[in-house]
Amino acid sequence: MKVLTWNLWWRFGPWEDRAAAILAVLREADADLIGLQEVWATDDENQAGLIAAELGMHWAFAPLSRPELWQRRGGDPSVAVGNALLSRQPLVEPAVLELPGTEGRNALFALTGGIPFFTTHLEAPLHASAVRCAQVRALAAFVAERPHQHPPVVTGDFNAVPDSDELRLFSGVRTAPAVPGLTLIDAWEYADEAGPTWDAANPYVAKTFTPSARVDYIHLGPPKADGLGRVTGVRRTGTAPVDGVWPSDHAAVLAVIGN
Repeated sequence: MKVLTWNLWWRFGPWEDRAAAILAVLREADADLIGLQEVWATDDENQAGLIAAELGMHWAFAPLSRPELWQRRGGDPSVAVGNALLSRQPLVEPAVLELPGTEGRNALFALTGGIPFFTTHLEAPLHASAVRCAQVRALAAFVAERPHQHPPVVTGDFNAVPDSDELRLFSGVRTAPAVPGLTLIDAWEYADEAGPTWDAANPYVAKTFTPSARVDYIHLGPPKADGLGRVTGVRRTGTAPVDGVWPSDHAAVLAVIGN
């Protein structure tokens, strides 16, 4: 089974041209489970729904309660932004967690093929580590409340680097976990080398003058004794232009999980 997480950069930049590039990357990845952030939606169309129709997948979408941050930058107050889940199997028991903070962030859950599947997008400012810590405490509780036979799969843009307080707290491997007994493993722990997902080689990122960083994650509960939920491979994708168009300002993370 393949799992992918990707921040699609809403309707920023050449978003109409980027749509084809995004779809090309997702087709090549051929993931079974996809967690998406910064998904746009209007009264008539939803980016997640359009992608799902092209890929033959089921989908669920959770709009952010405060989209003004994106709308001010993008200049269109009529377009929503949110998180989405896509799966080859039906998404059942969907639930949305409103996260603490000022930006109206949330986490989206659904059960699919017996797998508890989550995606989220945490608060963005560089100085907002304390807010993100509060958010991962809430997210960890949300995950812990939904136990199933398969280890949970949590995807998202955490807007934080791997050794940050919020990532250490969320995984509960290098410090006390946010929820007693709940530990989550960063899929990149299985890789020989983890490259940045916010990469200054990308011209959209270069314009921000910020350093490259790894801020996008796939976390999983520890594998079962029979190997269920084990990571067998992980890589970045969406790291180059498609027909001259960079698909997003973030790279995607793609993990292969044993079942």
